[in-house]
Amino acid sequence: MTSAITTTAEEISDAFAPPAPTLSESPEIVIRPRRGWIRLDWAEMWEYRELLFFLVWRDIKARYKQTVFGFAWAVVQPVADMIIFTIIFGRLVKVPSDNLPYPVFVYAGILPWTFFAAGLTQSGASLVNARNMLTKVYFPRLFIPLAAVLRGLVELLISAGVYACILIAYGITPSWGVVYVPLLVILTAMAALGLGFLLSALTVSYRDFAAIVPFTVRAMMYLTPVVFPVSLVPSRYQWLLAVNPMAGIIDAFRSAILGRPWNLTTLTVSIGVTVALFLFGLFYFRRTERRFADVA
Repeated sequence: MTSAITTTAEEISDAFAPPAPTLSESPEIVIRPRRGWIRLDWAEMWEYRELLFFLVWRDIKARYKQTVFGFAWAVVQPVADMIIFTIIFGRLVKVPSDNLPYPVFVYAGILPWTFFAAGLTQSGASLVNARNMLTKVYFPRLFIPLAAVLRGLVELLISAGVYACILIAYGITPSWGVVYVPLLVILTAMAALGLGFLLSALTVSYRDFAAIVPFTVRAMMYLTPVVFPVSLVPSRYQWLLAVNPMAGIIDAFRSAILGRPWNLTTLTVSIGVTVALFLFGLFYFRRTERRFADVA
């Protein structure tokens, strides 16, 4: 008499399943540090490119959310600065403006300065403001200050449109050097990013920098030829003025748009300082990045 044999589906699956690997058969994963001075993983950054776009778009929406005038605020600030500077420095103090109408002269400096100042201020505090993301998920940390700077490009384009209207009102035609403006915008972004990388990494560990950054930005404006021309400074000291990276860049903006003579000395010094700041800021950011989640 034969007995019935019953077999469950789980038993059949276990019978045909491959044997579990032993400890000696488990794959070995070796993690090595990336080579290079700054150790950027370009493939990883490209993989997360959509996240960078989302962060930029989130910052733009957060800035203008629940506002009555919306993107009009990108016009109000530079125009208000132009009016105030024209009254104080153009009419009362009578600062020279290279034989140009003072509103035209000063707005050419306000354009890059506003982009730089906003990018530096926002990127300097970006890691502290995003501490919830830092401690919960992994993504390229460089994207946080980078998104804070790239957001300003939208406001820069809007302000540039206003400046075009001002030039038309004064009957001024931009010179052929305007083709160099995109390169100058890139230099301005590099200056903001270099300092932004450095200050954002420092602010995570030392919250005192959260108060230092706004003060530093205000002080830098008076050391930058926004309301005065570089020619007002004696020629033997112009290289010292150009140690401020925005000094040569703003002067180059005026040369490119308004056809003023190019001051290659100040521009060269400012480019060198900008590149040095960008590399050093990136280096310090990457070297301290491993501590962000612990101290944020």
